[in-house]
Amino acid sequence: MLAISGCQTITRPHLGAQYSSREMIEKLVGFDTVSRSSNLALIDFVAEYLAGHGITATRVYNADKTKANLYATVGPQVEGGIVLSGHTDVVPVDGQPWVTDPFVLTEKDGRLYGRGTADMKSFSAIALAKVPEMLAKPLKYPLHFALSYDEEVGCLGAPAMIDEIATRLPRPRAVIVGEPTMMEVVSAHKGIMTLQTTVTGREAHSSLVEDGVSAVMVAVRLIAFIGDMMAENKARAMPDSPFWPPYSTLTCGIVNGGTAGNILARECRFLWDIRHIPEDNPLDFITRFQAYGEGVLLPPLRVIAPEAAIVTEIIANVPALAPEAQGEAEMLCRSLTGLNTTSAASYAAEAGQFQQAGFSTVLCGPGSITVAHQPNEYIELSQVKAGEQFLSKLIGRLCL
Repeated sequence: MLAISGCQTITRPHLGAQYSSREMIEKLVGFDTVSRSSNLALIDFVAEYLAGHGITATRVYNADKTKANLYATVGPQVEGGIVLSGHTDVVPVDGQPWVTDPFVLTEKDGRLYGRGTADMKSFSAIALAKVPEMLAKPLKYPLHFALSYDEEVGCLGAPAMIDEIATRLPRPRAVIVGEPTMMEVVSAHKGIMTLQTTVTGREAHSSLVEDGVSAVMVAVRLIAFIGDMMAENKARAMPDSPFWPPYSTLTCGIVNGGTAGNILARECRFLWDIRHIPEDNPLDFITRFQAYGEGVLLPPLRVIAPEAAIVTEIIANVPALAPEAQGEAEMLCRSLTGLNTTSAASYAAEAGQFQQAGFSTVLCGPGSITVAHQPNEYIELSQVKAGEQFLSKLIGRLCL
């Protein structure tokens, strides 16, 4: 396996610096912004680059100021602008068989390789490289950059920035979230709710099952119930749904519990998620889950162990993006791309959060989601060109 350096010498942008899209992609990929790490070096670079062009950027920090969102406006401070949204964090590369250094952009056979090339630094990089073009044009409506942190761990960063955009900026008419869609217009995505359930039982020798309560055995039944709910969703799925799978999925990803094979486990925790279509309310599934645990499983167990408990907490909650009939964002992007149709994505993104705040929103960006999170992630140079053409058309549209 290739030895990964995880770092690259980053030069500070000079006054009025200009970069090609490829050069800007190289700059952004060079920052190791895996979600567990700070993204401030990247944010500072972008802020300095924009400042060099006379554009003021605003940072919106997390609680301990180790990470930040950034938003900035190019053009007049009037309503009717367009938000270009992208997340700055990327998923880890640990244990993946990369052929190249994931944090050093590598060009080969018409592709640019590096972590975040597809998901989704290229969109933001192309837009940033277009700043001189934006400034040279007689924009009648502004373009707003919106760069977030911690999208990959539950879309945690964007809400605070969205709140400020909604209250401090002239009202934008549409938001384009540049997730990798191969420049197709995606008008809907699933939501995701991530939950952790902790089961408390009572330890006992495994031969004395009447003296204790195995938290692991209770957890197994709860996890099976989660699977049963998903099976019901599958059975009633609409065949014409734009999603795949065409129903809300419920899965358990991590289970931890017990201390030894011959001890009834006192505690068991499991992490699970609900990836729901816009028509479903995830709270309905949680209500059923809690009713099963509290009403069916716990009563007989508390005869043995009154302290037996099932506690579920919500770790992350990202709303779905629902299709908008004749939505401003969809109509705009369809006219720019020349596409007559839209599609839906089964992953979650920040688009649902923008829509929840009242903004017309779609996904549309270069690259393919099929290579996202994979070793040797890449973007085709043809997709970079397509992204450039799209943004140039958008800039021109805002001059009319």
